[in-house]
Amino acid sequence: MDLIADITAIHLPLPQPGDVTPEDLYPDAREEVEQARETYAFALEAQRDELQEDPLLIALGNARATRDAADREIRQLLAYSREFHGDRPYKLEPLARAGGMTPSGIRTAYGNSEIDTVARQIGRKPDSCRARN
Repeated sequence: MDLIADITAIHLPLPQPGDVTPEDLYPDAREEVEQARETYAFALEAQRDELQEDPLLIALGNARATRDAADREIRQLLAYSREFHGDRPYKLEPLARAGGMTPSGIRTAYGNSEIDTVARQIGRKPDSCRARN
């Protein structure tokens, strides 16, 4: 058993025949993933050596950090779509479908901190009177 190789295979699964369109790009896609696996395994080994920690725990922590970053980005995009998009913000239903949420969940998915962050990132204040006080 090679723990790092197994973790790498889980993190970066190889494409299967039929997964790549057009099909003639399959060898290139597979080679790209194999190179990414080498890079990831090398980085995971380096983290293991530097931190003196189990690589599985490192990989779990990295995956959690990626998930947290994605959740943060989703909240910021929702804030932008509702608070910074002029008099006609995006409707709740399509946002809910795209974000994997319910329409009522969109209203509570972000708050003042996300609005403030988006304002700072795009360099302008919210357009909407819906912006929270």
